[in-house]
Amino acid sequence: MARVNSSFDNDLYPGRPKILFIGPGDSTHTHSWVDLLHDEPFNVRAFIPPNMVSPPQDWTIRTYLTAYERGSIDCAIRKRLIDEGRAKRLVQRYVTLARKQSWNSNKFAEEWLAQIIRHWQPDIIHTFSLAAGEFYFNVRQTYGLRNQGKWVLQVRGGADLAWSHLDPELRGQIGEVLRACDQLLSDNTQNFRIARDLGVRQDQLSSIGTVPGTGGIDVRNLADKWQGPPAMRRVILWPKVYEWPWSKALPVYEALKLAWDRIQPCEVEMLATLPGARMYFWTLPEEMRRACRLRERVPRSQALEAMTRARVMLAPSLVDGTPNAMFEAMAAGALPIVSPLETIMPLVEDGRNVLFARNLYPEEIAAALVRAMTDDALVNESSQRNVELVKRIANRDEVRVRVVKFYESLAARGPSFVDTSAGR
Repeated sequence: MARVNSSFDNDLYPGRPKILFIGPGDSTHTHSWVDLLHDEPFNVRAFIPPNMVSPPQDWTIRTYLTAYERGSIDCAIRKRLIDEGRAKRLVQRYVTLARKQSWNSNKFAEEWLAQIIRHWQPDIIHTFSLAAGEFYFNVRQTYGLRNQGKWVLQVRGGADLAWSHLDPELRGQIGEVLRACDQLLSDNTQNFRIARDLGVRQDQLSSIGTVPGTGGIDVRNLADKWQGPPAMRRVILWPKVYEWPWSKALPVYEALKLAWDRIQPCEVEMLATLPGARMYFWTLPEEMRRACRLRERVPRSQALEAMTRARVMLAPSLVDGTPNAMFEAMAAGALPIVSPLETIMPLVEDGRNVLFARNLYPEEIAAALVRAMTDDALVNESSQRNVELVKRIANRDEVRVRVVKFYESLAARGPSFVDTSAGR
């Protein structure tokens, strides 16, 4: 991955392991994980399933795009399912399949993925998120690909499994997908416990234990960017302004209102703002809005830079894994405000590493904000403790060594299954 070959199909490292990543192309977690392998002798490609966003142009991993996109692409690093030359043939196939009542919107992408796997023959197929895993599982079953490489399924924090596995209508399908993978990766042991309850064997659980979804934190790089004691900063960073099932924005807005007069002067930087959470911003008094900077998704480098300017990192949630934002804040010297969840409480102490506040309780969040913005000793002392903690449990250099050995070991074992099913 140290350079880009002039031809998409020519591997950079002939004879070395091939890894096909499947998942969202816009996720900074995807980028950060794959970038663990930068300069490592692996042949790496990515496939973006339907309904998932394509990667930015400056991401140089060779990528298969299923979404239609106008304009030209760099053919050395991109291939796309639909272009002007193929559109007429695809429309004709759509009409034929619709008449036979066998059409589904993902069919072309599923066929393409099966062709890619058979032709390229990756040693490892790594899916990011349960949604990507379910997409690949269907392709694997339909086209008889169970003997094509090792399947690594990486589930996200708490969002993938924490609640969904309780639904009787979803539980069976989720269990079937999890039991089919060769290795299940997660950033927390709660997901491993749920997987075991769904029938996943112990030997399928990650042989390298729990690992951060981003591949870890570059602790030295972030710590080196500090400028003076963190208590000198007057910025509150809210890195994920989300209104969705797993975290709620409205209680956080209400907490800011409750605490505002007691935490001045300060600025609030809001990142990755989703539309459902953006509308609440306009309910704030004008005085508060002037002190806030509301932004949508930004490159991960900018988010990390914002961490080094923050005194407080605000991230209460209803479910979560081991939040990467919490680790990033710790390395950057910002004091995290997070929720007392099963996946977080074993790692940190309230009033020592973080401040706890439940997501649905504005008064708790407001109290944590007031303490974080007024207790200079807590902020400065916790920042020193937290750097050492992140070095122990989420150091990117250490995670990279484990992940490289993990892939090498999987590739050396060869396929797990002899597939006797008929491909269709």
